Amino acid sequence: MATRKSGPLDVLVGSRIRTFRMNRGMSHAVLAARAGITYQQLQRYERGTERVGASRLSRIAAALDVSVGEFFESCEAVSSSLSLPLRLLTEPGALRVLEAYARTTNPRVRRSLAKLVESIADRIPGAKATVARLDRIDPSERRRSPSQR
Repeated sequence: MATRKSGPLDVLVGSRIRTFRMNRGMSHAVLAARAGITYQQLQRYERGTERVGASRLSRIAAALDVSVGEFFESCEAVSSSLSLPLRLLTEPGALRVLEAYARTTNPRVRRSLAKLVESIADRIPGAKATVARLDRIDPSERRRSPSQR
């Protein structure tokens, strides 16, 4: 009998499971209990290191209240699954950053947040970050927001 290795489709399905789970605010333990598996097994499925059988996938879909087909929506992009925007949301903390960004309505603040995150991500390891300290800037030199003008 040939061994079944996981492939790109398994990684895609796993990332979709993780995205749906995180979107619903569910922990590994809660989803695993509802699907009748261990949380370690669920982690392996989410990473794509193990294949999810049809019956297990069906139980996971029911626990997440989605159809099985929703795990395969992006299967035409399997080769580029690492660059999918949806895949980025599975990164730890990414959803929190995006939700905080969405709550911000000021376009100037949004641009600043984007620049801040980009500068942190692009920073050379070991280099010191420079951050403006508002308490050390002369109040007359500070920019005023539209509500302060």
